[in-house]
Amino acid sequence: MIFEDLPTTPRAEELIDKAFSRAARAGRAKGGLEAQQSMLTTAGNILSDNLENVVTDWPDFEHEVDPFYRELADAIVGVDELRQSLSRITWASRQVGSIRNEYQSKLRKTDVDTARKHRKQAFARMADVVRQIEEDLKMVGEARDALKNLPDVRTDEPAIVVAGYPNVGKSSFVNDVTRASNEIARYPFTTKGVQLGHFTRDHIRYQIVDTPGLLDRPEEERNEIEQQAVSALEHLADVVVFLVDASGSCGYPLESQLALRDELEDRFSRRGIELLTVCNKSDRSTDVEADAYMSLETGENVDRVLEMAVEAIEFEGELPPSRQE
Repeated sequence: MIFEDLPTTPRAEELIDKAFSRAARAGRAKGGLEAQQSMLTTAGNILSDNLENVVTDWPDFEHEVDPFYRELADAIVGVDELRQSLSRITWASRQVGSIRNEYQSKLRKTDVDTARKHRKQAFARMADVVRQIEEDLKMVGEARDALKNLPDVRTDEPAIVVAGYPNVGKSSFVNDVTRASNEIARYPFTTKGVQLGHFTRDHIRYQIVDTPGLLDRPEEERNEIEQQAVSALEHLADVVVFLVDASGSCGYPLESQLALRDELEDRFSRRGIELLTVCNKSDRSTDVEADAYMSLETGENVDRVLEMAVEAIEFEGELPPSRQE
């Protein structure tokens, strides 16, 4: 996953202490004017390089981040705000470099006492620049902490997203078709874990995702972050399997379930993503028009529903080469 290897972002005072303590050690290794020059260069390089590294460690959201993860990042941390903080950190890196170069020139043309005063002035100005971006460093660090543990969804693999009101059988369906070989992953904006499973057909690995708290209630009941997370799912899904319970045992009226189905069908169809309506608990009731009827309780048609989802995706992956006889 693209964010998992982001290094820890230093805090402003931590970075200042690191730069100045190493500068002091560099100065002790030399003497006279050369010591002041060495301290200035060491501190300036450490501050400038570390700040630059904070920025360059992040991927380019426009060209290197898949739209699924870009939408999630925007929902969790706010990509525009993150970019602004990274831009200010770039400014600080350049300012520190400019101060270093300015005072390097001054230190070449003076005596040791004056050089020491110039070096201290340079240190004070460098520290002031870094403290100006204290909140930006904090923001970038918190963004890194929030994003590095996002579930590792493979955006290059076909994905089936399961939707429907609570208690219609979504988690049971994912468990059944993946033979329980799935994982519960956590998103910062969900109260329940996102269930992610895998299965293979014709040498192609498919992902199947149940997202409790996102696609299980009407749009007006989702907050802004949840809305954006749904937008992220639009980039991930290749087909949506919408489960309905015509028996009403899930606790939600059939008309409410169908209204949610229609809302999601309209939303995903804008991206050309097909939605399959599947009536679960068909051993209790089939009193609804659907693309398929199944019963997770009895096992009836479960495999057929999965095959319908695979057929709807029409994914053409590269088959492994045949063995040479």
